[in-house]
Amino acid sequence: MNSHKHNTSPISTLSFSSHYKYSLFATSLDLKRQRFTSPLLLIVLFLCLSFATSMGVSDSGPVVQTTPLVTFLQRVQLTALRSYSKKPDPKFYIDLSLKLPHDLSTAESAFDDLTTGSRDLSVPVEKLEKFVHEYFDDAGIDLVHHEPEDFVSDPTEFLANVENDQVREWAREVHCLWRTLSCRVSDSVIESPDRHTLLPLPEPVIIPGSRFREVYYWDSYWVIKGLLTSKMFTTAKGLVTNLMSLVETYGYALNGARAYYTNRSQPPLLSSMVYEIYNVTKDEELVRKALPVLLKEYEFWNSGKHKVVIRDASGNDHILSRYYAMWNMPRPESSVFDQESASGFSSTLEKQRFHRDIATAAESGCDFSTRWMRHPPNFTTMATTSVVPVDLNVFLLKMELDIAFMMEIAGDRNGSERFVKASEARKKAFETVFWNEKAAQWLDYWLSSNGDEPETWKAENQNNNVFASNFAPIWTSSFHSGKTMSTCLFAHIY
Repeated sequence: MNSHKHNTSPISTLSFSSHYKYSLFATSLDLKRQRFTSPLLLIVLFLCLSFATSMGVSDSGPVVQTTPLVTFLQRVQLTALRSYSKKPDPKFYIDLSLKLPHDLSTAESAFDDLTTGSRDLSVPVEKLEKFVHEYFDDAGIDLVHHEPEDFVSDPTEFLANVENDQVREWAREVHCLWRTLSCRVSDSVIESPDRHTLLPLPEPVIIPGSRFREVYYWDSYWVIKGLLTSKMFTTAKGLVTNLMSLVETYGYALNGARAYYTNRSQPPLLSSMVYEIYNVTKDEELVRKALPVLLKEYEFWNSGKHKVVIRDASGNDHILSRYYAMWNMPRPESSVFDQESASGFSSTLEKQRFHRDIATAAESGCDFSTRWMRHPPNFTTMATTSVVPVDLNVFLLKMELDIAFMMEIAGDRNGSERFVKASEARKKAFETVFWNEKAAQWLDYWLSSNGDEPETWKAENQNNNVFASNFAPIWTSSFHSGKTMSTCLFAHIY
């Protein structure tokens, strides 16, 4: 690897790639129109293809483009990080909203004037702050406080069961955080979505707080568990409604409700959220509304790049899933840091693959775990798209069981039986692909190829390192921990 740092921007790289693809297409089209096979033209075309391959113009995976505002805010973010001696939070700049009456082109022109003549893109801090204040509303202003209608300050239903006085008081304080974290998307986001990176949502939200000023997908599962304990059923249903609206719009639940998260999802726990709410409220209407949305999300995780096929020694194919972000550039919320991390790669192709694997690690919800590194703890060996993960497939097995259960409620017995069979097939795949008898654990599986074609299972491809995710199957009632597993766990711990 070349340790020299390159300052090529993602935008210029993308322009070069797009131009090169167009040139190849135009050459090919010209050959078809003329209907002859000139040896010279064929040689030229061959050399072009060879050059494109050697230059690593682009990887072959999908990319969901972000918005023009996000692209511009990445430039502002870079200048801020170059200008301050103490590095600011890069996410702050990507969460800004355009201030009225300015439009994007006006802000871009003013920024061009501000940075003209700067070799390293840095500017005096006071000038940068003046520009940001003039053209942008502060990060977080696109959310307004919402008083949840189902909040009760002293919920005796569960607090009365806490015997210890100190623990009871602590539980009351935690419960009261629902009021602090409850927000709704401002009207300006709904009226002018192109001025914001925050996405419009139909119902009030619960945010994590601190620098996280938006809804996150799998965080919402534990939020809903807490809301149900606090008897805040309306708020819990609202969170599910928001996530369902994202699936209906994008085809999957986004990592978070921001325009820069549209290229990836997170661990699929939406069906578990609906299931948890139904278990408490018996709301059949919610189940009926959720079913078509869950089927859409299920298709997303079981098709395209997410789908992998592992063939066993008997020639039987086992269909499983992997994380795979639709992005091959620095993540906008951490653009500068991602560029620095990839600076040691010598080719554009290597950088694109690395950026995709970083974004895919974010899709996993486990972010930069050594699970995803071929040579841990070397961060640059991140290869998340090459891993078939135990936990993701547990979540999908749970989704299959949840959908089967909900279809039974909705009166679709045939559909229910279909998903029961799908869960049985995935459980069989667990036994074949993930289970390791000697370790008494389920182990992640490393792909030998890019995962686009079926590949034959190899014992040496299992990741023998111990991670908490190895035991995720115990979360579902389909798997049980026997004596062998208990003995193994005891041995590893002690």
